[in-house]
Amino acid sequence: MIRNGHGAPGTAEPPGAGGRRPVRVWCDGCYDMVHYGHSNQLRQARAMGDYLVVGVHTDDDITLTADGRDTYAEVKQAGRYRECKRTQGVSTTDLVGRMLLATKAHHSGQELSSEYREYADSFGKCPGGRNPRTGVSQFLQTSQKIIQFASGKEPQPGETIIYVAGAFDLFHIGHVDFLEKVYRLADRPYVIAGLHFDQEVNRYKGKNYPIMSLHERTLSVLACRYVAEVVIGAPYAVTAELLAHFKVDLVCHGKTEVMADRDGSDPYQEPKRRGIFRQIDSGSDLTTDLIVQRIIKNRLEYEARNQKKEAKELAFLEAHGQQS
Repeated sequence: MIRNGHGAPGTAEPPGAGGRRPVRVWCDGCYDMVHYGHSNQLRQARAMGDYLVVGVHTDDDITLTADGRDTYAEVKQAGRYRECKRTQGVSTTDLVGRMLLATKAHHSGQELSSEYREYADSFGKCPGGRNPRTGVSQFLQTSQKIIQFASGKEPQPGETIIYVAGAFDLFHIGHVDFLEKVYRLADRPYVIAGLHFDQEVNRYKGKNYPIMSLHERTLSVLACRYVAEVVIGAPYAVTAELLAHFKVDLVCHGKTEVMADRDGSDPYQEPKRRGIFRQIDSGSDLTTDLIVQRIIKNRLEYEARNQKKEAKELAFLEAHGQQS
């Protein structure tokens, strides 16, 4: 078992309110390409008790045994089963579809192309019909979603304000490792992450990037415990005005290449001039590009796996009268 860093190994779990026995909550899944939908599930699960244990499956998050039985049948019968509310508008199925089709429509106001719709439908549908749990749906941002993910914490006197900026697309362990290294730079850090507009990311990344829209990336980064605040649509250049506005003490960037601004200038020239720029090595080789390359390489395997999962779950839903 791996602890998430809230306490040292061997530290006793937190007691329940009023000295009662702590409530231990278990949830599990495949958690392939962890996104803000997964983060929201874990947030909800954690709120149901005092101590959360998360199980990660070796392959596929199919909730059926080999003989077709519900794997949660026993806990349901014991009255110890609860469901988290699904986060609408995001699924691994949808993200994979965006990567495979190399379409830019997913992060603009345009209507999705007929090619994308056709692929999304086929990827999220087995020959027997469509599973309502994993079908592709449109993401709609709301203020409540942001509130649920935000810490609400403001910088306090004596804290070191550290600014980082980037796309943070398909938020992954490489990003987390980088943000943790940044967080460890100060005794009392307050990390602000600036997220670039979709059009800006497309300018310096090209192809069909970003895979996730600005609002989706915002929730993903807010879910990270090392980030205190997110600038939604941050300017590409870290200007004197930005540094003054947030009272920034330190600016950090990873080992990835820094593209020049539209006028050919270094976007970090101001913090470098002030001597407050640091380049941080996350120690991780994982990048968004590498994830996309894996998906494209294994396209047929992903399609077959998803259709097999769909067929099993549809059969179970139909047998139990849960199909809508």
